[in-house]
Amino acid sequence: MEILERSFHRIAKGTMQVKIEKLVYGGEGLTHADGRTVFVPFVVPDEVAEVELTEQKKKFARGRVENLVEPSPARVPPPCPYFTRCGGCHYQHIASDAQVKYKESILRESLQRLGRIDWTGPIAIHASPPYGYRNRAQWKVRSAEEGAAPGIGYFEAGSSKLCAVDECALISPLLAQTLDRLRSVLNRGLLGRLVEVEAFTDADDKQILLTASFSSFDGVAPEILAGTLREELPEIESILLHDGGRDRFELIGPGFLYYQVGEHRFRAGHLSFFQVNRFLVAELAGTVIAGTSGKLALDLFAGVGLFSLPLTQNFERVVAVEGNPAAARDLGENLRAVAASASGGRAGAVNQEAEAYLGRHRETPDLLVLDPPRAGLTPQLVQQVLKLGAPEIRYLSCDPATLARDLGALAGRYELKEVSLFDLFPQTYHLESLVSLQRRE
Repeated sequence: MEILERSFHRIAKGTMQVKIEKLVYGGEGLTHADGRTVFVPFVVPDEVAEVELTEQKKKFARGRVENLVEPSPARVPPPCPYFTRCGGCHYQHIASDAQVKYKESILRESLQRLGRIDWTGPIAIHASPPYGYRNRAQWKVRSAEEGAAPGIGYFEAGSSKLCAVDECALISPLLAQTLDRLRSVLNRGLLGRLVEVEAFTDADDKQILLTASFSSFDGVAPEILAGTLREELPEIESILLHDGGRDRFELIGPGFLYYQVGEHRFRAGHLSFFQVNRFLVAELAGTVIAGTSGKLALDLFAGVGLFSLPLTQNFERVVAVEGNPAAARDLGENLRAVAASASGGRAGAVNQEAEAYLGRHRETPDLLVLDPPRAGLTPQLVQQVLKLGAPEIRYLSCDPATLARDLGALAGRYELKEVSLFDLFPQTYHLESLVSLQRRE
């Protein structure tokens, strides 16, 4: 069949029939036509589709499916009525087990193409339940004053236009209840110029940490706004209100909640990062530290201490470094609680950027844990890691492209020993990778 040999044929100007070759990081499918790479969302590899081009450049184009000619067996009906319009999900049309396989292929290809690392060994897969997994949600809000009916939801794909939703399949039961109650308050016009809400739940899905941003408090006392929220949401443990007009914060409550992971309890504040998949967080922490031991472990980008605390069971001393002041406060409190229990090694928290800390650190740790932001390691930090020369590195990454780049830069000194993929974000293109590196002798 001609379409299988050439991968496409033209139907009309701006429209063509193509066979999807693969998925790429970012959520789109990839094919080739007219000497260009063509990207198409909401497709599955090996599908044949009639595609209308929506953007055309010299070397690439983008399109949307007009007609699905040959659907993949991996295609399933998406459960969400907002799918393809809401920008939150990319893969609801793909069966969950197939999603993980495609992500594994993307990870392998990224390592090879961007890092020149031909990893042929196994990739340990840690799958999550496909829905209801998020312990944190951020909702955009349209108030009644903006000339349209009030709404709460997410931005539409590729835009800043609100996609108001009545439900979200990714969030925990308590977050779903919170979304419903917030919509009720908005419909009654009780929250004025609210523009964004972030809600975070504890491990039991019983308590809420709520952060609400307003374009302006508009003369309403913060205590009244907080009282309105608490009346509808008695599960709230703490509220942080932001007045965008005056760029000031008002805190009503302790400023944090406690999140239990295994035997450890973590204090996590309004402005601190914490892993969002409530089903895999314990498995992730356990895998990062599995098989490690020694005198000194150095945990960079430590957050509130998800890895630092359990590392105290395996090492005589743990140094946890975190640049964000809010997270560093939580980290310090969490490590002090461990020290008070006298159940592990000594531990200390350092509120400093990783580069600044390694600029003065001279002791070689037995283990170096890296959990950088999406941008990965800076060139300076790569050189500092090489100079530090830890015999073992555990590197957790939320971006396969920057992971591949960094592993390529470390490859002369370190050998890749193990690779794991944590599907922390089902229904989206996002994936979390954990690699174990061993220093070459």
